[in-house]
Formats: sequence, C-alpha cells, structure tokens
Amino acid sequence: MDKRKFLKISGAAAAGIMVSPLISCGNASSNSSEMIKGDSAAGPSIMTEFKQATLGFDYAALEPHIDAKTMEIHFSQHHAGYVRKLNNALTESPEFEANNIENVLARVVAGQTGIRNNAGGHYNHSLFWECLTPGGSEKPNGKLAEAISSGFGSQEKFEDAFFKSAKTRFGSGWAWLTADKEGKLAISSTPNQDNPMMKNIVKEGGTPILGIDVWEHAYYLKYQNMRGDYINAFMDIVNWDTVAAKYALV
Repeated sequence: MDKRKFLKISGAAAAGIMVSPLISCGNASSNSSEMIKGDSAAGPSIMTEFKQATLGFDYAALEPHIDAKTMEIHFSQHHAGYVRKLNNALTESPEFEANNIENVLARVVAGQTGIRNNAGGHYNHSLFWECLTPGGSEKPNGKLAEAISSGFGSQEKFEDAFFKSAKTRFGSGWAWLTADKEGKLAISSTPNQDNPMMKNIVKEGGTPILGIDVWEHAYYLKYQNMRGDYINAFMDIVNWDTVAAKYALV
C-alpha cells in the first residue's frame, strides 16, 4: 500500500470515530429523566442522565417555617449531590439504562448501595419540594379527603398518625403517606433514603403522595433537636393540591 492511499484510509477511519452525534430528548422534571443517545463503533448505546428540577420558589419563601439557609443547603448541596452521584452510579450499571426514576426504584436491590441511596435521595427530595408551598394550602377535599377520612377517621387523626411516624423514625429517614392501586392510604417510614417504591427492599410498599424528610440536615439549623416542631411547621406548608393530584394518578 503506498503512502498516499494509507493516509486516505486512515483519515476516513479517524473521521468515522470522531463523529458521534448526541441527541438529547425529554424535559427535566422531579419524576422524569433526560436521555442522551450516542453511536459508537460498538453499536448504539443509551445513557440515562437525571436532572434536578428547579425549586419553584425562592429559598426564603417558606419562612418562618423553613429558613432560607436550610433551603439553600438542602436543595443546592444535598439534593444536587444525590443527582450527581446517581448519574455516576448508573454508568456502572447498564441494566438501568433508559429507565425513568420510578423504574430504577422498582428494580434496585439491597446490594446496589450507590443506586439505592442516590436514586432514593433524588426521588425523595423531588417529591418533598413538590409537596411544599409558601403559606400552605387549603386542607384536602374531594376524593383525597374521602380517602383520608376512610383510612384514618379524620384529617386531624391522619396528621397525628403522620406526626408520630415522622417523630419516631430512629436516626435519619422519611415518613410517607402512600396509596395503593385501589386508592387505600397508609402511613409508613423508611430509613436513610429508602422509598416505598423500592419493592425489593422495603416491607411497606405503595406509591408516595406525601413525604417528609427527617434527616437532621432538613431542620437542624432552625430547630436543632426539636424534630416535632419541624414536623408541625412542615404540615403548615403542605401543598395539598399537589398531594391530591398525585393521589388521582395512582
């Protein structure tokens, strides 16, 4: 092979290696993923990259219930860290490629610590922000109110039971209001960043429609060791319209 022919073939091969179009599809949201598709010499591949949705209100908007500094650290450092670490963990777990966050939660097993902790951390915090609104909202009505009354006796009895679940969660974790496919409500709690949708891990499953973060980073700057005061403050700023909308989709 002469030198000119060799250089022509080599240049074509290099061009083929370097041209790898990236196509981004999907909008970032608390419950969706953004997929980046690429072609390589080994064939097409798909990588799931999760994004942190915008908060929807200013850090100070929930004061005096939750202070601005706590909100800033919680959102921009803790939650953002879970998203970053989740994406890193997924690069080593191709079996989760092209799945949305709900599918990741449903499929993860106890031994997959990086995905378990960070997928839970991303989903849990996304739900947490969605269920909060400055000044709170009117107490639930309609089908959600009927389900609360049927399941717990009244809104007040539900709030008492939810408070107890959150207050008594030992160490770090979450308390949840969940719904099953028949619309029945239940209260549960999980340690760390576990989530009721992790069917291979948790004992009490269901679809979360409301969750409270009881890790100390969620409240310690303002409430120190007074977790109960934080829980009461949280209940005053719940966005029941969002909770009802999530209940309607179960």
